[in-house]
Amino acid sequence: QVQLVESGGDSVQAGGSLRLSCAASGYIGSLNCMGWFRQAPGKEREGVAVIDRGGSTGYAESVKGRFTISQDNSKTTLYLQMNSLKPDDTAMYYCAGVGGVNCYVGIGMAYWGKGTLVTISS
Repeated sequence: QVQLVESGGDSVQAGGSLRLSCAASGYIGSLNCMGWFRQAPGKEREGVAVIDRGGSTGYAESVKGRFTISQDNSKTTLYLQMNSLKPDDTAMYYCAGVGGVNCYVGIGMAYWGKGTLVTISS
């Protein structure tokens, strides 16, 4: 009943920037926490950033200061602005959401997009 579709993944050079977008539809009013996760080859999935209904954000230590999560006013689009990209940022990035929870980075999510691939080369 909630659909999430990511876009914006690309291959970029280390030090570059990229903005990911997530289009949300369905019963998005039920969500109070949305975020981004990533999974690199051979690694576990990790939470990258979250934003709650009030706009409070949280970030993984590995991306703090480089990535920014945000939403449009309608809450229908989620963004992840990624700056100063590193090869270690290479991963499939997933948009996700959940309702009825306290929001923190890495929290278990109920709804997931199919992912968008980010590849950082150097």
